[in-house]
Amino acid sequence: MRDTFDVLILIARPAAGKSELVRYLWETDRDERIRRFHIGDFDEIDDFPMLWVWFEEDRILEDMGKPRIHTTPEEYFKFSYLWDLLIRRMDLEYAKKKGDERITTILEFSRGSQHGGYRRAFQNLSDEILARAAVLYINVSYEESVRKNRLRYNPLKPYSILEHALPDDKMETLYRESDWEAFSAPDDSFLYVGYRQVPYGVLENEDDVTTTGGEPLGSRLEEIMHGLWERYRKHVR
Repeated sequence: MRDTFDVLILIARPAAGKSELVRYLWETDRDERIRRFHIGDFDEIDDFPMLWVWFEEDRILEDMGKPRIHTTPEEYFKFSYLWDLLIRRMDLEYAKKKGDERITTILEFSRGSQHGGYRRAFQNLSDEILARAAVLYINVSYEESVRKNRLRYNPLKPYSILEHALPDDKMETLYRESDWEAFSAPDDSFLYVGYRQVPYGVLENEDDVTTTGGEPLGSRLEEIMHGLWERYRKHVR
């Protein structure tokens, strides 16, 4: 029996610490990752690079005098279903990679209530993923999300996973409201998606332990992942 997760869905507000946590995992010795977090070899599927390509393509099209496909000139999505498409694109990438059953796949994304929230996002994941997944939610307030979003911005690397940022007005519109509390409220251990029950854990990060990293992050993450693994192995296996 495997002693690592098949799929870990990593979700949170923007700049809450998702990519910092993934960086910490990359920097942790493989044997230690397995022992403490039940993640050995892993790959990551993040919807931000997909979304960024749409922005780039639309800017090129506009420069060519052609209609933008995905976004308005203000760079909001033209159609709300494009948020669903991003989830299904991640699902497709997982299906293309799943030949190696020995690795953990981390799916990473953020969703706000304005564009359907987490409930709608999870409804667009395949049953194959939901049957094999655990969820880790990193919990920060909207105010903390905005603070870190401003702090991480590097104008020379707006495409960077760790250094991109949203303007304040887009943060306000897209991410001030979150449906996480309502989505997770029925059960403190499982999310309900159709007939599926998906185990989840919550990493509290209002004190920004993901930026400092190191053992403070490792200890907190280990405690959460131990409980999540116990639920996962009993429920999913």
